[in-house]
Amino acid sequence: MKDKARDLRRNQTDAEELVWYHLRGRRLAGFKFRRQYPIGPFIVDFVCHEGRLIVELDGGQHSSQVEEDSTRTKYLESRGYRVVRFWNHQVLGELDLVLAVIHEILTSELPSP
Repeated sequence: MKDKARDLRRNQTDAEELVWYHLRGRRLAGFKFRRQYPIGPFIVDFVCHEGRLIVELDGGQHSSQVEEDSTRTKYLESRGYRVVRFWNHQVLGELDLVLAVIHEILTSELPSP
């Protein structure tokens, strides 16, 4: 799993590179993110453990993976994470909005377990 995560980090999409530029080094509200990070049987695009937030970026292939994405989201939420998904075209066309949504989620109160 670690080798696959490493390969994914080396072969990011343009949208993933753009989001990572803004999340790395605690650039967004001081929160630390990790990219292409294994959680259970899944590798998530970005995770902030402190904020209990997972950010997933979906390309065109995901429109046919609705059931798989739902299973994945339920698993991650059962582990206490909030999951937010964006389409690659949203990141590339509305980056400020995407970052504002992530910021809003991180700075909002965590739900009680």
